Amino acid sequence: MEPNRNTFPQYAQDSNDRHAEQMYHGSTFNQDIVTATPSNYFQENAGPREARLDDDSQFYRNDNQEYSADGDPLPGIEGFQIVGDPRPGSNLTACGFPTNGTTLCNFQWVRCLEDGTRQSIEGATMYDYVVTADDVGTLLAVDCTPMDDNGRQGDLVRKFANDENKISCDPDMQNDIDICISRGRANFDVYVLQGYSPDEWELATLVLRRTGYQINLSQKDEVFIDEKYSPNLEAKIPNGRTTQFVLVSSGGVNLPFNTQGITEPNSEDNDVRLRDLIVLVMRTFQNKALDAKRKGKA
Repeated sequence: MEPNRNTFPQYAQDSNDRHAEQMYHGSTFNQDIVTATPSNYFQENAGPREARLDDDSQFYRNDNQEYSADGDPLPGIEGFQIVGDPRPGSNLTACGFPTNGTTLCNFQWVRCLEDGTRQSIEGATMYDYVVTADDVGTLLAVDCTPMDDNGRQGDLVRKFANDENKISCDPDMQNDIDICISRGRANFDVYVLQGYSPDEWELATLVLRRTGYQINLSQKDEVFIDEKYSPNLEAKIPNGRTTQFVLVSSGGVNLPFNTQGITEPNSEDNDVRLRDLIVLVMRTFQNKALDAKRKGKA
């Protein structure tokens, strides 16, 4: 079912989220509730940062709730949980039971890094989230703030994915990564965007080595880029279920890539998996090269 979409400006994404629109399909729309399944779970998203619940979704009252100044219990969520396999390419869904008149929920998915910092994931403000290579090695969580139709806001509820353990690859993907690293080289067919038109995708080979990477354009049979790894090299993955990523070269050049239609047998799941595999192999080579360089200077 295609949900109705209506503007909800006070929860619109920041304007910076809408760059490269042909690649980053960020949503700034509201979506009506779908009532085909039990209404005590979040069903559809009511905006980029909200999930609207049915009017009859208040099934019980917990006497252990926070109360507002007028004595009424504040909106709340009970049994808050994350459903889904916390592996790259998988979809996670935040759900729970609304209490005390909760009709709206604000969501924000976050990554907790090893240095203790919390990183809000750009555009990840819906109840569902697709795990990507960016989440590997981090603690992934979702924050939920319940609200009611009177604008009252309850306490923030936080839930970690993967039982509060770091996100990791599935065994098959990790094995593929290990093979690429042990060989010291990996070649991946990809599409690279030439120019500014979304129709100018060109088939290329992305060559990842121990010391650097190379991009070879297939039709022109020429080396497009050949550079060593540096701390400035960065791979950016957009939020959502997409086969695209952007490589920011050491010189600051943005290079959009796409793995759609590359895998055999072809499927969206396999194409997304290939995208994450490429990014993880490149980052592993890059980290090893930079570590070796630092140790050489020590």
